[in-house]
Amino acid sequence: QVQLVESGGGLVQAGGSLRVSCAASGRTFSNYAMGWFRQAPGKEREFVVAISGSGGSTYYADSVKGRFTISRDNAKNTVYLQMNSLKAEDTAVYYCAATTYRPLLPTTPTRYQHWGQGTQVTVSS
Repeated sequence: QVQLVESGGGLVQAGGSLRVSCAASGRTFSNYAMGWFRQAPGKEREFVVAISGSGGSTYYADSVKGRFTISRDNAKNTVYLQMNSLKAEDTAVYYCAATTYRPLLPTTPTRYQHWGQGTQVTVSS
């Protein structure tokens, strides 16, 4: 069982940058692929990006490709999401999630077993 806590959300102007973090508990962090999802009010939870347990593979949603970067530091049990060139459409609660699913980096929320509480990111324009 892994527990996840997001931090780093806030209010940013369009075109600005923000880095959100997800701290995980336990000794087996590297066994989990990690994903970031976001959910705006009245919208379904949306896949943003995922990273493999080793950090060697990533997969980005087209909407954030070239602007967002995921990384992880397994020694610190932490995954990061660097968000650049932010747009108003990026406004959402951002959630990190963990999965032991191995064949592929999953993009559906149902494949993720553990979730953080979310952190609000608001982009003004």
